[in-house]
Amino acid sequence: MSNTLQRWQLNRFGAHHLSLESHPLPSPGPGEVLVRVEAVSLNYRDKLMIDNGMGMPLTMPFTPASDMCGTVIATGEGVTRWRAEDRIVSTFWVGWMDGVCPADAFALGGIGPGMLASHVLLNEHWAVAAPRTLTAAQASTLPCAGLTAWFALVETGALRAGQTVLVHGTGGVALFGLQIARAHGAQVIVVSGSDHKLEQARALGASHGINRHGTADWVSAAREWTGGRGVNHVLEIVGGANLGRSLQTLGQGGRASVIGLLEGDQISSSVFPVIMGRPTIQGISVGHRRALEELVRAVDATGLQPVIAAEYDYTELPLALEHLARGPFGKVVLKF
Repeated sequence: MSNTLQRWQLNRFGAHHLSLESHPLPSPGPGEVLVRVEAVSLNYRDKLMIDNGMGMPLTMPFTPASDMCGTVIATGEGVTRWRAEDRIVSTFWVGWMDGVCPADAFALGGIGPGMLASHVLLNEHWAVAAPRTLTAAQASTLPCAGLTAWFALVETGALRAGQTVLVHGTGGVALFGLQIARAHGAQVIVVSGSDHKLEQARALGASHGINRHGTADWVSAAREWTGGRGVNHVLEIVGGANLGRSLQTLGQGGRASVIGLLEGDQISSSVFPVIMGRPTIQGISVGHRRALEELVRAVDATGLQPVIAAEYDYTELPLALEHLARGPFGKVVLKF
């Protein structure tokens, strides 16, 4: 085994400041595991962190990315959760095990250490067992995108068979929402600006697709498809004024999960659908470790296969980020 590791670092904001550096391979301390990284999936958040840090008090040099699948190669004193050769995926949140998120919890690839390296040190509690049925690339998509959709629909949303879910777009969270909803016996409406991506979504199991550019009023189109009842759940990934339109698609007592900010960090809506429709509007910031463990079990039980748009060698991070910025159908993954 080499005594060095490779790590992507950022000394100032902007993708053109990323550099791949060599460092000595560390030894795990008490309670830590040393992990050989096999795959890292990228999220839109990672692009924002690289571009501007999202206002967080980052320490430079900074290593991006939160979502990793790898193999434990060494354990520190007192480690009981893992042993060498165990395959694990990272948790997004550090310190959020269950229940309400503690005030002192923090995220990997932000204030916490990033995963874009050939080897990483993790506290033993910052990981869960990887699914048995997925490749490393597929498993690396679960900690953020997969868990976000699961937390919105299942953990907090109590999704039931026969309900209808509306998802915006065809990125990682949206497609996980589609797959999780279909696995639970729900119908899924996908709203996208691309007919080609809508065809791909239908092939994945979408019940109905609406092109937001080709339809004068996609809100009415969604409600019409439900027979006027409205949908039960919306994964609101766009943000901005789109929240108001999403609320209009909900039936009585429906649930809107606010996840994304593609149109900015300010959301808006008329008060009327809130008062008259009595919806639950909830913010979703990924989820806790217990829910991630349940998602892993569900993936193994149902055979869910995450959608990967492209896999890149870890040395091709700039190309992978460009692909991410173009709005892929599914996830972009780096392999080590």
